Amino acid sequence: MEIVILLVAMGALYAFMIVPQQRRMKAHQELIRSLEEGDVVVTNAGIYGAVAEVEDDVVWLEVAPEVELKVTKSAIVEKVTDSDEDDEDDEDDNDDEEMVDAEDSDG
Repeated sequence: MEIVILLVAMGALYAFMIVPQQRRMKAHQELIRSLEEGDVVVTNAGIYGAVAEVEDDVVWLEVAPEVELKVTKSAIVEKVTDSDEDDEDDEDDNDDEEMVDAEDSDG
C-alpha cells in the first residue's frame, strides 16, 4: 500500500512540476530561435529594445537611437506585441490622471 502511495505521489510530482517546466523551456527555445531583426523584446532584467542584429549566442538590442546593448539570447524572455505596448501606455495615462485627481483634492 505504501508503495502505491509513493508511486502516485511521484506521478503527481512529475505531472505538476516537471511537465510544465519542460513546456516553458521548449517555448523559450522556440522564442530564441524565432528572433529576427526588428522584433521588440524584453530581457530578464526588464530592458525593452528592438533587435538590431542576431549572432550565434548574442543579440544586439537597440534601446535608444544609436544606443545598442549586447545581450545573450537566453536573457530574452518575451517578444512585445503592439497590444502590450498599448496596455502599458494606458496604465501610464491612468497613473497621471490619479496624480492630478490627488493634487486637486489636496488643495
